[in-house]
Amino acid sequence: MAISASMVKDLREKTGAGMMDCKSALTETDGDIEAAIDWLRTKGLAKAAKKAGRVAAEGLVGVAVSGPKAVVVEVNSETDFVARNAEFQQIVQNVAQAALGTDGSVEAVAAAPFPGSDKTVADAITAAIATIGEHMNLRRSAEVSVSNGVVATYIHGATAPGLGKIGVVVGLESSGDKDALLALGRQVAMHIAAANPLALKAEDIDPAVVARERAVYADQARESGKPEAIIEKMVEGRVRKFYEEVVLLSQAFVINPDLTVEKAVKAAEADVGAPITVAKFVSFRLGEGVEKEESDFAAEVAAVAGTK
Repeated sequence: MAISASMVKDLREKTGAGMMDCKSALTETDGDIEAAIDWLRTKGLAKAAKKAGRVAAEGLVGVAVSGPKAVVVEVNSETDFVARNAEFQQIVQNVAQAALGTDGSVEAVAAAPFPGSDKTVADAITAAIATIGEHMNLRRSAEVSVSNGVVATYIHGATAPGLGKIGVVVGLESSGDKDALLALGRQVAMHIAAANPLALKAEDIDPAVVARERAVYADQARESGKPEAIIEKMVEGRVRKFYEEVVLLSQAFVINPDLTVEKAVKAAEADVGAPITVAKFVSFRLGEGVEKEESDFAAEVAAVAGTK
């Protein structure tokens, strides 16, 4: 029977095996998914499948730069021990390098050639699961590029060149001095790592998030028994404060809290010698948003010992 792309995708998701291996398995078993799984297991190609159900919230964030473009990727593992493994670190560095040749989307990075091999990034990670012995995955990726300016990066908690727990990339558009611009960009990137803004500008924040904040502030104000006209003013004041806390350009600059980031960038134009625009930023924090299963280690030991 004809083997469709959706069948290959389904088998790959179930087993973690490579795309071509999945196609071969389906061909050998006339499209029978369960038989194909057994075929892959027999060949030792579905070893990664046993790991796929585990939560991978550790790992590393990787950053790579090439001229006016930079990328940031997050590759997860199950334990911090593996994240300190030189082989895993090399994998993440290679994934970041591969991402430079893409539009930064996870799909494009996963399908990109893995440096130094004939595999894709996705297949190289799958192969590494079998050798390293932990579930790993490319969780997310993004790119920042400028037409005239610089991209600056910052890695917090660096464990190796371009690798760490927090990775930030920021793009500054300007025709001014590139060295001065890069120094400013690094400061802004460090600020982003520390202050964790949600968006570059107020209008970039999801309207649903703002609406939810407004509703909470309104409910809080009504609890005080104030008239609706006063409540409205109170809500607007709280929303402005919210923007100051979560919008990059409105935040107090960590290098000089007397200035907002926007004013600090404006002040730097004298050194750079030209107007500066913060074009875009991306910030990845390792494991952010991943639900980790919490375990009571003492209870586990007690249970094994038969004391609980």
